[in-house]
Amino acid sequence: MKYKVIKIEMNNKYYPERLRNIDSPPKQLYCLGDLELLNYDKNIAIIGSRNCSYYGERVTKDFAYNLAKENVCIVSGLAKGIDSFAHLGALNAKGKTIAVIGSGLDNIYPKENIKLAQSIVKNGGLVLSEYPLGTLALKQHFPARNRIISGLSDGVLVTKKKKNSGTNITVDFALEQGKDIF
Repeated sequence: MKYKVIKIEMNNKYYPERLRNIDSPPKQLYCLGDLELLNYDKNIAIIGSRNCSYYGERVTKDFAYNLAKENVCIVSGLAKGIDSFAHLGALNAKGKTIAVIGSGLDNIYPKENIKLAQSIVKNGGLVLSEYPLGTLALKQHFPARNRIISGLSDGVLVTKKKKNSGTNITVDFALEQGKDIF
């Protein structure tokens, strides 16, 4: 990505107040895009399965679109499936979206979402990570990034999930953080 990466530490005015109040808040965030979104008024996480039906895709895009039209910022993880559809729904509404990734900002994962990440930044959104540049997308990073997705959000909307999945991890974090689950 050809944008300037900005490092936000806990003492920075942009560091999200919502994250200060979670267990194990990230010590720093690496950001591309609109830093104002870190403390946006209304955030809803939309999460779910990487593999989903056309119905799951449509419902996710519709929810994201309609919420974004109501000035709700959509937070998700830039993964395949539901996460991507949530970001796309927000972008289609010309709304705000935040993508929280489990790698350095120079190692967008999955690779097929590099253009989506660029579109998010180009259209006034934000892509962020707690991992510095050069960090690969390692398996253990994704459960950890889920606490940030729920931490940034006022509530979590699950549109499709499998029995044992990362979606459950995000829901557990959200419950621990006192968030509403939809």
